Amino acid sequence: MKLRLTTMAALLAAALAGPALAQKKGEQPGIAGKEILLGHINPYSGPASAYGTIGRTIAAYFKKVNQEGGVNGRLLNMISYDDSYSPPKTVEMARKLVEQDNVLLIFQPLGTPPNSAIHKYMNAKKVPQLFVATGATKWNDPKKFPWTMGWQPNYQTEAVIYAQHIIKTKPNAKIAVLYQNDDYGKDYLEGFKRGLGKNVKMIVKEVSYEVTDPTVDSQMAQLQASGADTFFNITTPKFAAQAIRKAWDSGWKPLHYVNNVSASIGSVLTPAGLDKSVGLITTQYIKDPDDPDWKNDKAVLDWVAFMKKYYPDGNLHDASNMYGYTVAQTMVQVIKQAGNDLSRANVMKQAASLKDFAPTTLLPGIKINTSATDFAPIESVQLAKFNGKTWERFGEVMGK
Repeated sequence: MKLRLTTMAALLAAALAGPALAQKKGEQPGIAGKEILLGHINPYSGPASAYGTIGRTIAAYFKKVNQEGGVNGRLLNMISYDDSYSPPKTVEMARKLVEQDNVLLIFQPLGTPPNSAIHKYMNAKKVPQLFVATGATKWNDPKKFPWTMGWQPNYQTEAVIYAQHIIKTKPNAKIAVLYQNDDYGKDYLEGFKRGLGKNVKMIVKEVSYEVTDPTVDSQMAQLQASGADTFFNITTPKFAAQAIRKAWDSGWKPLHYVNNVSASIGSVLTPAGLDKSVGLITTQYIKDPDDPDWKNDKAVLDWVAFMKKYYPDGNLHDASNMYGYTVAQTMVQVIKQAGNDLSRANVMKQAASLKDFAPTTLLPGIKINTSATDFAPIESVQLAKFNGKTWERFGEVMGK
C-alpha cells in the first residue's frame, strides 16, 4: 500500500507505506497489478486539520488489511492528498487522482464545501465519490448523482433530533445558534429549524462565522448578549473548542448542544477544557472508547490493539480515529462484495447493496443499509451528555 500525503506531519505514515505498482496498459482504471488504487482527500493542514487523523487511521487500517492478505487477493493502495479544506485545492487533487493517478474511486473526501466542489465533476467522469466524510443531505440523491454516496447520519436528521429534545425538555427555551457560513453549517441550521417547526420562534439569535476567521469570540459575545439559555453549536473542531471555552470563560451557561462531527473528547473537549465541557449534549452512532460501557467490549479492545500496532501516534481519546476505523471497514466490505468485478459501476452497485452490515464499532442496534434509491448508509443516532470524563448515552436509538 502506498500513502502519499503532502504534509510533514504525515511523513511517518508515508514512510510505512510500500511502493505502488505501475498500472499496466490495458488494465482497467484503479487496478495496477495486484493493487487496487483508491484516492483520498483530507485536510491534513488548514482550519479543519483536526480531521487529518481520519486519513491516517484509514491508511493504517488498509495497511492492516494488506498484511493479513488484502481483499480477495488484492492489496489496497490509498493515495491521499491534502486539500487544506480549500474547495479549489479539492478540485485540483480530485483531477490529479482521477486523470493522473487513475484511481478506482475517491473514498472519504472530507467536508461539505470540498465535496460540493467536485460533486458534478465526479459524476460527469462516472467515478465513485464514495462514503464522503460529510453528513449533508444532498449526498443521498442517487437519481441526479448516482456516483456520490454519503456514510454518516445526515446533518438535518441529527439537527431535527436536537430540536425535538429541546421542545420536549425545555419548551420555553430561548435558543442561540452559531453556524459555519457554508453548505455544512446551513444544512444543520435548516434541519434544526425544520425540527422546531412552529416553535422556530424559540431561536432568538443566530450568528455565522467564516472558516477563515481566527476565532469566534465576537460571535459568542453576540449570542450571550441575546439572553439565550440554550445554544446549538454548529462548528468544526477548532471553532467548537473555542466556543465551548468562550461560553464558560464569559460566564454564559446555556444548555449546550454540539454537533456530532465536533464532539471528540481528544480534539475538541480536551483543548476546550473537560471541566468547561460538562453538560454538553451531542449524538453518537459509533462506540466511544472513553465510554466505560465498552471497557471490556471486544470490538473496542480490538480497535485499541489496532491503534497501538498500526497507528501508535494516534490519540486513543479522539473519536475521529474510531470513525476512520469504522468507515474503512465499510469500504473493505464493498470491495469484498465486488469480487473480481472491480469496475467502477460494480463497485458503486455493491455500495448501494449493503444489507444490515454492522461494522464492529457501530453502536448496538445501528446497521448500514443502502439500496439503488437510498444512498444514506447510517440513519440512526443516540443522544449523549458529557459528564466531565466521558459521554453518557441516554434515551433510545433514534432515526430509522
